[in-house]
Amino acid sequence: MYFGKEEVIVPDTSILVSRKLTELIDKGKIKKVKVLIPEFVIGELQAQANRGKEIGFLGLNEIKELRKRKIKLEFAGRKATVEEIKLAKNGRIDSLIREVAKEYKATLYTRDLVQSLVAEVFGTKVVYLPSEKEEKELEFVPFLTKNTMSVHFKLGCVPLGKRGKPGNFKLEKLRKEKLSKKEFESLARSILTEARRENYGFVEFEYSGAMVLQIRNMRIAITRPPFSSAEEITIVRPIVKLSIDDYKLSDKLKERIKEKAEGILISGPPGSGKSTLASSLAEFYQKQGKIVKTMEFPRDLQVGPEITQYEPLAKDFGKTAEILLLVRPDYTIFDEMRNSTDFRIFADMRLAGVGMIGVVHASSPIDSIQRFIKKVELGMLHSIIDTIIFVKDGEIKEIFSLNLKIKVPTGMVESDLARPLIEVRSFETGKLEYEIYTYGEETVVVPINKETKARGIEKLAVEQIGKEIRKFDSKPKIEIISGDNVRVYVNKNVIAKIIGKDGKEIDKLEEKLGVHLDVLEK
Repeated sequence: MYFGKEEVIVPDTSILVSRKLTELIDKGKIKKVKVLIPEFVIGELQAQANRGKEIGFLGLNEIKELRKRKIKLEFAGRKATVEEIKLAKNGRIDSLIREVAKEYKATLYTRDLVQSLVAEVFGTKVVYLPSEKEEKELEFVPFLTKNTMSVHFKLGCVPLGKRGKPGNFKLEKLRKEKLSKKEFESLARSILTEARRENYGFVEFEYSGAMVLQIRNMRIAITRPPFSSAEEITIVRPIVKLSIDDYKLSDKLKERIKEKAEGILISGPPGSGKSTLASSLAEFYQKQGKIVKTMEFPRDLQVGPEITQYEPLAKDFGKTAEILLLVRPDYTIFDEMRNSTDFRIFADMRLAGVGMIGVVHASSPIDSIQRFIKKVELGMLHSIIDTIIFVKDGEIKEIFSLNLKIKVPTGMVESDLARPLIEVRSFETGKLEYEIYTYGEETVVVPINKETKARGIEKLAVEQIGKEIRKFDSKPKIEIISGDNVRVYVNKNVIAKIIGKDGKEIDKLEEKLGVHLDVLEK
């Protein structure tokens, strides 16, 4: 079929997603044309949009924009089958688009080099429009002032910026007008185009309705319904890059970091400066002549080119760890540990001899240790974590060190209650802050200070003893006489069961609980 003297154009998905066609029409570089959209292209874009893929929405919106131009727009060819859409990555859809261009004696427009070369091989007229190499300023960049950590664009809302310094951020309105649908799509398209540039932009991951990209030092999240209630774009970037000297560490701490600390946890609330400190440590070790790698998802630590940043291999940090053990780094920075698997991987790599620095969200230093309890054996905890650095408002607030001891826990007095325990001490003063040990069947973290020493031990004792005695009496009364002496009041008819023949049952309970029990009638 032929359409006379009009130039007939068949665009493929790469051209539609880039919005290059409307740009050429608006600039007057393409006139008196008929644009034929293959049904295969519609099917592929629709399938991508249904899966929440950003390029699907961009391509469909481009076709809507073409309808508004003073050109002829028609659809040609049959609809793609489900199997053909599944084979799109293997070139099946590209092949069908070329067939449409050849059938209608049209010019194929593409930004895909392979597509253009194959079209030339088959004698199809083709115009190849490569991506521009020059850098263009992204639409949101003017909002990123020196003190702006993040900007937030939500459809139907006024754009916001989080400005200030670590520990003192405030949300500010960036303008008075609300974000329109057209502005949102334009912003999303410019971000996606920028991410395709070489060297400094890449897509970290994309799921249905959610996409995270890294462009230079900016982490960008684009979300759409049904994942989010409305379309939203969030751009986050670090506003401070520090060296280890900027933290004004004591000589004692510098020496520990340099010589002894090989299992470091950096903890703190969100936005406190944990990743900034992790980046500083990474570059500190690199300058000490160490091989340093990172494990991140997404990759947004601000480190030098000598430090390689790894993401989950096939969406699995376990596989990344296997590669790293072959690479044999001296230190690995594990940024943003979140789930049980991450903590086990950290422990495995540390026990394999790799120096590890982990970044964990926590409201207090001890909370970060709680994340490891029950995931590793208590006796191995000090070998996995030896130093905890708590960061808040961009500053190091507390530093703890961990050591294994065999002794009677604080608050208990009988020598036969001695057991292995982990001491958590203030690094600078040496003051004992917490003890971690097994009590009954539970691993407990006990704060050590004048106010909570006895109260903490008593509370734990009552809970553990009550748990055991309730197997005989649902409402026992428990009275702590001393650190290792307890009276238990129960119904008269269960006393014999608790004591057992020749006192065997009560002996077992006392050994299990680590205290002496006097069983009395209520």
